[in-house]
Amino acid sequence: MSTLPEKGLQLRSLIKPEGELELSLVEVDLPTPGPGDVIIKVEATPINPSDLGLLIGAGDIRTAVQSGTADRPVITAKVPEAGLRAMKARIGQSLGVGNEGAGTVVAAGESEAAQALLGKRVTGLGGEFYSEYRMLNAAQVMELPEGATAEQGASCYVNPLTALSFVETMREMGHESLVHTAAASNLGQMLNKICIKDGVPLVNIVRKEEQAEILRDIGAKHIVNSTSPTFMEDLIAALMETGATLGFDAIGGGPLAGQLLIA
Repeated sequence: MSTLPEKGLQLRSLIKPEGELELSLVEVDLPTPGPGDVIIKVEATPINPSDLGLLIGAGDIRTAVQSGTADRPVITAKVPEAGLRAMKARIGQSLGVGNEGAGTVVAAGESEAAQALLGKRVTGLGGEFYSEYRMLNAAQVMELPEGATAEQGASCYVNPLTALSFVETMREMGHESLVHTAAASNLGQMLNKICIKDGVPLVNIVRKEEQAEILRDIGAKHIVNSTSPTFMEDLIAALMETGATLGFDAIGGGPLAGQLLIA
């Protein structure tokens, strides 16, 4: 621990009682690892929708203003009254953000499991990853394969578990095929690989031909483009061919969700 700084920066999200969201970088003390703990120097972390939910909350990002300094910027935005009521449980709490991430273990407790990870590049899940350093128990991290980058390993939990849950939810609800919007996203590509391997028919909705090409390259069969003049006809045909009766809308409602329901 002697070679590590005493403090590290962490991105915090705070909703104030007067209806203001504040994002800031805060110095936090580096903890001393317990026997089974490791300290990760964070090198990469993704921004998932669940991260945005905590980071921004009900803040109106259109009102965002930057202040502070170049190395300690502060972002503030208004929180509408309705949003403030919805965020009641977290008002006044400065919260760390970032569900998952990856980096190098720079300190470890005395246990065999923790010591085995010292100097290794790992991925972890446990919140507060939008930080320079993050301490987790060794059981909460996974060593990355030789040659894997932190960027490649940073999304090992949220999207893969979400994609797997899509298929399991489908089966539990008695369906046999799926529809997915934002299908060429990182999550969408994972879902395609799972469905292809398991033989689950999947209708993929994209917005660009380049996105369709990404999916074709990994073996996707049913792809429809929402910007095509024949979108509704193509979508209905794909639904008829696959028998898909369950959809996951990654866009979050809007016209596309309505078109999907009509189809």
